[in-house]
Amino acid sequence: MSVMTARPLSTRRLDLLPLHVEHAEEMATVLSDPALHTFIGGTPDTPQALHSRYQRMTAGSPDPAVTWLNWVINLRDASCLTGTVQATISPDGHGAVAEIAWVVGTPWQGRGIATEAARALVYWLSQQSVHAAIAHIHPDHGASGAVATAAGLTPTDEQHDGETRWHRSLKP
Repeated sequence: MSVMTARPLSTRRLDLLPLHVEHAEEMATVLSDPALHTFIGGTPDTPQALHSRYQRMTAGSPDPAVTWLNWVINLRDASCLTGTVQATISPDGHGAVAEIAWVVGTPWQGRGIATEAARALVYWLSQQSVHAAIAHIHPDHGASGAVATAAGLTPTDEQHDGETRWHRSLKP
């Protein structure tokens, strides 16, 4: 598996910027709505807690076989961060697989930002040495299911911690 690093990605409206610790303060505000945690659990991080988490994330996975790739989503016209996308790349029996996730702050939901960002991420992953993208989505989280569908993932019969595993092959 070749080493991958997050690099800036652009779409029609968005810039996906590699995560930096300096994003923590703005992202703490973006992610401050407790409703964002309905399906994933927990509570919003303080700027200090998010700063510490971003330090760990940007340091990389402690497992040398696993690569963490994280981006913040910048809405270009508004010049503000609106959420994150991420991919955890790990080996499986067929090569590399990416477990992907996304979150968009409540004020920016319903504008197609998560869909646009997830599609860009999946497209970029398809150009790398990744053979499949997977996501784990709570069965009651219709908005995330719609994002996954728009990014070409389909639900499987597999469940993990109460979430449905979604899958998309990236290589023919």
